[in-house]
Amino acid sequence: MSSTSESNLETIELALQIPLPASSSTLYLNPPVSVALPSDSFSHVNNVPSINRNQSFLPPVDKGFGAWSFLTAAFFVQAIVWGFPTSFGVFLDAYLNDTTYTSQPRASSLLPMIGPISTGIIYCSGPFITPVITRYPYHKRNSMYVGTILCWVSLFAASYTTKVIQLVALQGALYAIGGSLLYIPCMSYLSEWFNHKRGFANGAVFAGTAVGGILLPLILPSLLSSYGPPKTLRILSIATALIIVPLLPLIKGRLPESRIRAMGPTPRGRGNSEWTRSMSFWVLVVANTFQGFGYFVPIVWLPTFASDLNLSNSIASIALALLNCGSLIGRLATGYLSDKFNPWLLGLSALASTSAVTFILWGVLSYNLAGLLSFSLAYGIVAGGWSSTWNGFIKPLSANDPNLSTTLFGVLLFSRGIGNIFSTPISSALTNLDSNSTTSFFTHTFNHSERLGFDVGGGKFEKIIVCVGMCFAGAALIALVGWGMDTARRHRLFERQVGQE
Repeated sequence: MSSTSESNLETIELALQIPLPASSSTLYLNPPVSVALPSDSFSHVNNVPSINRNQSFLPPVDKGFGAWSFLTAAFFVQAIVWGFPTSFGVFLDAYLNDTTYTSQPRASSLLPMIGPISTGIIYCSGPFITPVITRYPYHKRNSMYVGTILCWVSLFAASYTTKVIQLVALQGALYAIGGSLLYIPCMSYLSEWFNHKRGFANGAVFAGTAVGGILLPLILPSLLSSYGPPKTLRILSIATALIIVPLLPLIKGRLPESRIRAMGPTPRGRGNSEWTRSMSFWVLVVANTFQGFGYFVPIVWLPTFASDLNLSNSIASIALALLNCGSLIGRLATGYLSDKFNPWLLGLSALASTSAVTFILWGVLSYNLAGLLSFSLAYGIVAGGWSSTWNGFIKPLSANDPNLSTTLFGVLLFSRGIGNIFSTPISSALTNLDSNSTTSFFTHTFNHSERLGFDVGGGKFEKIIVCVGMCFAGAALIALVGWGMDTARRHRLFERQVGQE
């Protein structure tokens, strides 16, 4: 009887938190809602006068050990899963300077693909994993354990091969599959634990990527120079398991799994299909894709760019770490601001600023160490915060439905992943093009000066810089359209409310 009583109370509380879609027979009650409970059914409860929205038999939202322990564990998962792919530029520089790898067929085109393949698969796996964990939420934790094992296996196995194609399959693809099975179920719990502070929590978790990107570029060069890529991968595989496994028990949902199970691949609720008809959301998807085409290119090529400036590997790693340090600042700040300001305005500001930073600080001023470090920090701050705006776009559409939040998050991951996957082969092709014509254009534009970031490496990075800058400029224009649409919608709603009064 006791378990039945607790289940009934839990069901009432959850029904109040996540209302069912309206129908002709729905009876609406304003809180507080008093519910008469038979005394014989709940004889173990001494005094239950009412159940309202402020009473809960579940852990609290936005506070408490459950929320903060989850956030801490999710932060470290984010740092591990994303830290290795986003720091792959350090590995790439080591691979490209080792004849064991470069002497193999198509090595120059395959090796740069390892990092983007890894991040791209993680990004694009959202729409495939999300429906499964939405319908079968009790498999989320199993998925995370399997993902952790695959991450370890992929790095450990990659440490025993020097074949480029096998590195692509192991360090790139298999690691990404494991990372997806770990990361996406972990993120699906965030909307259960945080509501009013969800933007901050989102930014804090995303900051884990930046922290991983700060620490690994500082650690990897000494490991690579002392042990080489194979042993370094072996060390990283062991470290990954030692860090993640103890954290997995802390990554769990706030709501009982049996109560949030959807009856099909699409989460329940009438509002769950409304997002497909939201023109603003699809404008966001397009802007997000353009942003993905530009964002990852500097992360991949920055160490190589530094090498062509005749800077040491340690200095190149510092530049990448500084970029991730700026990203940490940008993600936390943008996540906090997304709880308070219009996400379209935040996104537009970030995208336009990133385009300007790319052309000015990278293209013009990055001909020496000071210019390169200035670009790294500024780019990290303004470009890194974009993903922290996602919560501001998702929250109004999801109506506090954790399943729908996960679905929308997966769509945005997928659209950004498209840009991530194709940006590297495009940028690799651009570096192999003849740069004489465009180099002379920029050289003449800036008073015949040969001291420009555009001219580094004989001008081979010039087309990459232009491509990145234009991607962000295009994304900013699309975000401007979205902001205009959102402003017009808000104006119509205001006029409608005034007319009803």
